[in-house]
Amino acid sequence: MIWTTIQKFSKMGIQFISGIILARLLTPFDYGCIGMLTVFMVLAEAFIDGGFGSALIQKKRPTNEDYSTIFWWNVALAIFMYIVLYLSAPAISRFYEIPLLCDVLRVQGVILLIYALNLIQRNQLKKQLKFRIIAKVRIVTSVIALIVTIVMAYQGFGVWALVAQNLIGAIIPAVVFWVYTKWRPTLVFSWKSFKELFKFGIFMFLTHIFAKLVSQFQTLLIGKFFDPSTLGYYSKASKTENLASHTISSVMTSVTYPLYAEVQDERERMQNMIKRLTMTISYITFPLMFILILCAKPIYIILYSDRWLNSVPYFQVLCVAGLATCLHSANLQTIAAIGKSNVMFIWSVIKQVSVVVLIVAGLKINGMTGLLTGMVIASWFTYFVNIGLVSKYIGYKWYRQIIDILPVAVASVVAAAASYLIGNLLHLGLYADGIVKFLIYIAIYLGWSVCFKPEAYTYTLSILPLNKIKKRFGKSK
Repeated sequence: MIWTTIQKFSKMGIQFISGIILARLLTPFDYGCIGMLTVFMVLAEAFIDGGFGSALIQKKRPTNEDYSTIFWWNVALAIFMYIVLYLSAPAISRFYEIPLLCDVLRVQGVILLIYALNLIQRNQLKKQLKFRIIAKVRIVTSVIALIVTIVMAYQGFGVWALVAQNLIGAIIPAVVFWVYTKWRPTLVFSWKSFKELFKFGIFMFLTHIFAKLVSQFQTLLIGKFFDPSTLGYYSKASKTENLASHTISSVMTSVTYPLYAEVQDERERMQNMIKRLTMTISYITFPLMFILILCAKPIYIILYSDRWLNSVPYFQVLCVAGLATCLHSANLQTIAAIGKSNVMFIWSVIKQVSVVVLIVAGLKINGMTGLLTGMVIASWFTYFVNIGLVSKYIGYKWYRQIIDILPVAVASVVAAAASYLIGNLLHLGLYADGIVKFLIYIAIYLGWSVCFKPEAYTYTLSILPLNKIKKRFGKSK
């Protein structure tokens, strides 16, 4: 967890630096072009994985025959998907009425081939809990990609700078993981292995593809019904919000999924793991999201310049959805870990259809504002469905989970309301207002934590290496 934390926060820091610099060198149009293609790339990557990566992690003792079979399947599917993207590129560019997208998609599509060549290696490292090597490679890759992207953006390459960033981010890890794992595919394709993994993997694949399709659905709608700059503002808001809502939760869930799989037959242990995980995530991410909502405008001006102020309202609404998003994976992954991929798929269809209906209805009723409102409602609806599944199949009752995170939710809302009211009464300047609201929020939230010592607070402290620090300090002294 420590190494994954280092990786995620290093990536977050690098992305912040990248966003700050590139926002001054590139235009919302450039970001909008990449955003329009994201939906196609995400879907293609989901097809290549096909749920087999999750199946290999969920299986306790996969053989070399299993790995080789899935490797060759991934490579063949990647070649097929790239051909489809290559041939579809002109039609996609005509759909958005931007000719440049044709060449951009064809070049960026090479990532699919790279992704397929190292999917097995990445899953082997995760299954073996070797997050240290993953973290080091990701950090170095992000730094190199950032340097190249900045140089290209400064030289006027525009959208191609972002394409280069994505390509570098795929190539370097692929090469390093291939060399490090020492695993090589053998010339074997076992239908027996394929069928065994397919039984679990097909439902994981369908679940994943539905989720990815719907997660990019709003991007598709915005790209079609609004101009590229609007999509650029939305993309910037979405990426910034994801840094907060996904980074911390993904640190824990990326580590806990293989652990869930190892204790899949011990439901009491899983219940305790879910409880600790959800309470810790909520304790950290809830105040973070409220602070970002309160201080959104000065944060955007400082980081990206006033050119991106149109992103602020989008960002604030997405942060409300992010409060639920940060809790999704902690619950949903448990259903996959116990082998109920068919249940995940059935409920994924129900959830994703509901999400599409809410987003489209919002768009029809009130344009962009309605679309974002639909996303918020959909995010919380998905969370409640997930905890219902955990309640039924794991035994951690849904009302118990709500009661467990309720103190954090109430404290976060109270601190946000107090900060907002006090800040507005003082009538300060933009930056001073942001600083005051931030300090008031932190004082109230930490004061509540220290005085009442809620479970979420003690769980969060327990993951920090405080005792080790004290011991080392004592020895050095």
